[in-house]
This record gives sequence, C-alpha cells and structure tokens, in this order.
Amino acid sequence: MEPTHARYPWRAESREAVGEAGVDLAAVVADDDAVVERGVERVVWALEDGTVGDPHDVDRTELLSYPVARVLVSLVDEHVLTRKYAGAEAATAFERFTADFADTTEFKAASNPRLTLPELLAEFDLSGSVRAVDGPVGDGSAVVSDGASREFRVEVGTYLDLAADQRGDEWRLVNRALADGEVLVDGEELLALCRQAVRGRVAEGLPLSVPDPIADELTEEAEELRERLSELDLTRDIDTVVPELFPPCMKHLLDQVQKGEHLEHHSRFAIASFLTSIGMTTDEIVDIFQVNPGFGEEATRYQVDHIRGATSPTDYSPPACATMQSYGDCTGKDDICTDVIDESHPLNYYEHRLDETEEDDLTDWREEREDDAEDAEA
Repeated sequence: MEPTHARYPWRAESREAVGEAGVDLAAVVADDDAVVERGVERVVWALEDGTVGDPHDVDRTELLSYPVARVLVSLVDEHVLTRKYAGAEAATAFERFTADFADTTEFKAASNPRLTLPELLAEFDLSGSVRAVDGPVGDGSAVVSDGASREFRVEVGTYLDLAADQRGDEWRLVNRALADGEVLVDGEELLALCRQAVRGRVAEGLPLSVPDPIADELTEEAEELRERLSELDLTRDIDTVVPELFPPCMKHLLDQVQKGEHLEHHSRFAIASFLTSIGMTTDEIVDIFQVNPGFGEEATRYQVDHIRGATSPTDYSPPACATMQSYGDCTGKDDICTDVIDESHPLNYYEHRLDETEEDDLTDWREEREDDAEDAEA
C-alpha cells in the first residue's frame, strides 16, 4: 500500500492494493480500532465540515478507513448522509489533486509521488474525451497558474454527464461555447468536472449490502452516527412539489394513493417520507391520504409526524433505490434512473429534474390544490 493509495482511496488501483494485501474487512473492524475510529471520523467530518478531515499518519489506516466509512454510511442508510459523504470525499479529493497539480518543485519531488492529470482522467475513462487547446494535456502543472487558466475541450456527451449536478446557469449547455461536438472549459472548470466524477465514484453502490459479521461489529458506531445525524439541523434544500417531475416510483405511489388503492406499510412509508423531504407539511400529506381505504386521521398524522422527526429522534429520509427495489416499489424505471443518477436515490432523481427545469416553468402542486379548493367553495 502506497501513499497515493491512501491519498486517493476511491481509485481502482487503491482497491486493487487492498485486495492484493489480502485484507479481511471483517477482521479489520473487529481488531483494528484505529481504522474504525478513522472511518467514523471520515463520516462525522463529512456531516459537520463537508470534508473527510485530516489524513491518518499511517497509510494503511487511512486507506482502510475508506471502505469502513462506506460500510457505516450504508448501515445508517439515510439519503442526506450518503449525499453529504460522497460530496465530502469529492471535496477532499479536489483539494488534494488541485495541490498535486500545483506548479512547485515540492509537489514534483520524486520522493513525494503525486497524482497527475492524465492519471486522473484515465481513472474515469476520460483520456479520449478531454484535450488541451494549447497542446498535450501534460501532468497537470499550471492547469491554473498565476491567475491564468489553460483551456480544454470536452466531448459534449461527457460534459453533459459530469455537469448534470453542477449548480449555476454557466454550466448549462446553451451558455457554453460548443464546436465540433466539444465544449470549451477552462482549467478550473475541468477540475470541477473531475470532482463530480469522484463524487459519482464514491456514491456508486451505496448503500452497500453489508455482511452480518461486519454489521454486527459496527452496530455501536452506526447507532452513534444515527444519533449525531438526528441532532443536526440538516434543513431540506427542496420546497417545491411538482408531481410530474417525481421519479417513476413515487409518481406511481402517489397515483395509487389518489386512486384510493391499498398500500403496504413500506409503500406508505416511502411516499410519505418522500413528500416530507420535499417540503410538504403533515396537514398536506394527511389531506392526500384521506381517500385511502382504512384512513384514520389520527394514526396517519402520528405516522407522518414520526417520519419527519416531530415525535421521534430521527428525521427519516425516503428509502434508497436499492431498498425500493427489494420491496417491489421500484416501478417504471426510465433513462434518468439508469443513466443519470445510476439508481441511487429517488431524491437525487427529483433534484435532477428540478435543476433541469426552468424556474418559471415550475408550478407548485400545493398552489394548484388551493386554487381548486377555492373554486369548489365558490
């Protein structure tokens, strides 16, 4: 295991190094307190600081803390934690490879091996999709130097994939220089796109299916993370209800509710937690459910308040796509499910659709329902 493996644990060669070393993760979480402690630290820092904290002095400990952190995130299985953890790993990676690309003799020293830009691009199969305008890509030195930024051309398909979750109108394809199927970006923008590639790599496969021996060893740590998560005021950044933009699974469940169809408990939880996560109040959700067979206002109100954390220590997030599939609630998957969010989470789908829709074209469903009610009274 080399320093670069610990510095960039999400790389394929880092994973291979762990495999070649014959590491048994079950044995590690049972016997190596330092690795577990650093794994917990990665997740805590992700929640509270948006990074994964300072690296451990021992490369092996730092490297193995990464799979432990992914296991812990999977055991907690809350969308907000998964999203913040993947973002924190990507933010830390961005800081590190930006430093690696700095044009200084210290970072170029042979005794202190660093990641190069070609290696980073190759990691995500981007070598053939990115080219420098002024010549070879090079090792990454002076991608951004002395206020000047090199320019690169990125194939439009690759650009759209990596820019899909970027905030800001400047990332919209209509606002970019496009020629011969390539999008012009500067050095800072290229590194931001690489950060998104890392974020996708880290989030890939989460939540994991954790073997019982490993889960049993980390029960206490996972519970502590759940408690810490519940104590944080992680306000939702969505307060818009546009059913036509819902993921297919939630659109189907909402339709079933409105038709008065019976829903299993897991299905009711899925749609209720999704609606609370996008800003709907308990009263609004109760109003939707009242057409359901066996509706009881008191019981429904209690369940929704419990999900949103009003009567429980935990603010529950909707189930991830893997959980929806296991319960049979995943229906009507489309291209966004499989190609854009890679079946990670219904909220990712909805956030993506909202980002792709002009604000002027968004009409909140709650306003429409209020107008309909007023018309009915008139």
